[in-house]
Amino acid sequence: MKKIVPLLVMLLLPVSIQAKKEEIKLDVKTHTFSNGLELVVVERDLSPTVSMIVRFKVGSADEHPGITGSAHLLEHMLFKGTPNIGTADYQAEIPLMEKIDRLALQLTAAIQESRSPLYRGDNSRINSLRAQIASLQDEQKKYIIKDELWETYLKNGGSGLNASTGNDGTQYYVSLPSNRLELWAYMESDRLANPVLREFYSERNVVYEERRLRVDNSPYGKLGEQFNAAAFTAHSYNWPVVGWASDLETVFREDVEKFFRQYYSPNNIVIAIVGDVDFNDVVKLIQRYFGDIPPSTQPVPPVTTVEPPQDGERRVAVRYDAEPLLSIGWHMPAGGAVDQEVFDIISSLLSRGRTSRLYKSLVEDKQLATSVNAYSGFTRFPDTFTISASPKSPHSIEEVEQAVYEEIARLAADGPTEWELQRVRNQLDADYVRGLQSNMGMAYRLADMQAKTGDWSYLIKLKEKRQAVTAGDIKRVLAEYFTTANRTVAYLVKPENDNSDAMIIKKTESTQMGAK
Repeated sequence: MKKIVPLLVMLLLPVSIQAKKEEIKLDVKTHTFSNGLELVVVERDLSPTVSMIVRFKVGSADEHPGITGSAHLLEHMLFKGTPNIGTADYQAEIPLMEKIDRLALQLTAAIQESRSPLYRGDNSRINSLRAQIASLQDEQKKYIIKDELWETYLKNGGSGLNASTGNDGTQYYVSLPSNRLELWAYMESDRLANPVLREFYSERNVVYEERRLRVDNSPYGKLGEQFNAAAFTAHSYNWPVVGWASDLETVFREDVEKFFRQYYSPNNIVIAIVGDVDFNDVVKLIQRYFGDIPPSTQPVPPVTTVEPPQDGERRVAVRYDAEPLLSIGWHMPAGGAVDQEVFDIISSLLSRGRTSRLYKSLVEDKQLATSVNAYSGFTRFPDTFTISASPKSPHSIEEVEQAVYEEIARLAADGPTEWELQRVRNQLDADYVRGLQSNMGMAYRLADMQAKTGDWSYLIKLKEKRQAVTAGDIKRVLAEYFTTANRTVAYLVKPENDNSDAMIIKKTESTQMGAK
């Protein structure tokens, strides 16, 4: 039997990681402040730089209908500044923003009226209100110092400045020379304590346009949105991170500010700092700038809605003028739950690299698809294990879908070889190491795991669990979860090629692998 000798990459890794036998330890220090803020620090003096991530434990899953997209919208808005940053005269801005808010209320009422079945199509009031708001926003621009927060970081040696929003969290990150850490503490604490959602309605339009480009006019975005809408009938993973278009048209600044005050508070934050710093000095610095920011007076409400078990296959067809695409998903447990590590191994066995089962079969041997990918996420709530593929002309979606099921059935019946398991273990170990090589990579992974599980060291635990996965575990999980009843299938076809009715009613006995 062919064996792969694990690479001694740890000897070459320029980080403070100690490897003893198969155990990997990170020199991570933590502190929780009286207002609930969690701090995770790694002292690492390889260069006079430091990377910081402010991770808010809130994402699109914490929203509700009517304000979907608010977390992503706030990602944009928190770069707009404070009474101290981004303005030449904040007091002059206040009355203008108050007028804009009043007009926005009228605009939203007019838009809602236009959605009534009795509406007769007179948009003059809507257009007039939009013009008035635009005029006030133009007047406000006289006082706005555009991108001052960005420019301040860049002038002080900042790099990698950005932010991102997902279902489970929102994070802001930047790397700086280590002697600029106090500047970062001032800037970030100020926009946490005193954000000004200036230019809200113009930025809302920017996000609406982003949605139009990335979802409405994107085959991948369109398919992904409809797949999630079909796979989740109750849970908030149902809607896209960018939000529904109708909500982006009508959400008020006051709604988003209320969302901010409830979720974006110290008791719902993890800060991860990695680089040339001293832990005790960092604790004092964070206390000085963040310590007086009170926790939210509104308790962070948990997401209590649970997606009910799926008891029958769901299919959705998306008509779009683009090349066909296929997405297949099976419900799986949340990150940290039993068998998370097994799904990770299955994902790699199926589509990681040219020797993976789906790639070798569908792309190389049978040439049914141009690409195929399997994905298992580490999420706060139960999600889906997803396989996506692009058929290769002249082959059809039906052929590719059937071939996917055949490969899964073969893996479920025979299990992986020991050679395959060792290859995947080595790949995941290499991912783990590469992910910790840079200050930012380490900070991101520590903050993410601390936010999702309350324990940064689950990074190590998950690695160890993956190493212990057996062929029997693979076969058991495939039989339990990869069933017809637990499956959602979404496909994108050109309108002239749409045979969705035939696909929905078609019954194929060979696709019933593991059905209960």
